[in-house]
Amino acid sequence: MSSAVELWTIGHSNHGPERFVELLQQHSIEAVADVRSQPYSRFSPHFRQTALRQLLAEAGLGYVFLGRELGGRPPEPMLYDDAGNVLYDLLAQTQRFVGGLRRLLDRAEKQRVTMMCSEEDPAHCHRRLLVTRALLAEQTPPTVMHIRSDGRLVPESELQRCDTNSEQQLTLFGDDGGE
Repeated sequence: MSSAVELWTIGHSNHGPERFVELLQQHSIEAVADVRSQPYSRFSPHFRQTALRQLLAEAGLGYVFLGRELGGRPPEPMLYDDAGNVLYDLLAQTQRFVGGLRRLLDRAEKQRVTMMCSEEDPAHCHRRLLVTRALLAEQTPPTVMHIRSDGRLVPESELQRCDTNSEQQLTLFGDDGGE
């Protein structure tokens, strides 16, 4: 893989179909990699897999479903803790997940690809907390940019600085009440 690989992420949120396509076109995205475990939306039927695939095709954009490989809700019970939280570190080590990363990176070498999930804010979504972190651990990590609902791009490096600042702030003030 070359160091010039770039990837984008986007959350479909509650966007209308036209706005979603507009965001993709604004950033010259050529294909959407759907990383939702269940490609379904109760509140936005245009983000159900069949409708989304058609919407993207009509806009001249590609679609690939990678939710089985890169989704945040794996079927294996051993990939969850006792409270029902996904153990991302274990999930990222599965052959299925590693294969999904390879498919995503291979596609990104040929096209401008965005990973799509439902959550608008990447700071709270598995496409960043799981998939992007695994990508950044690659020998030659891609550049990752997050498309926000207002159309601006947020580099992953900026979110990492925010993570670091939050950790430093917690350390600075502690959790002992401060007195």
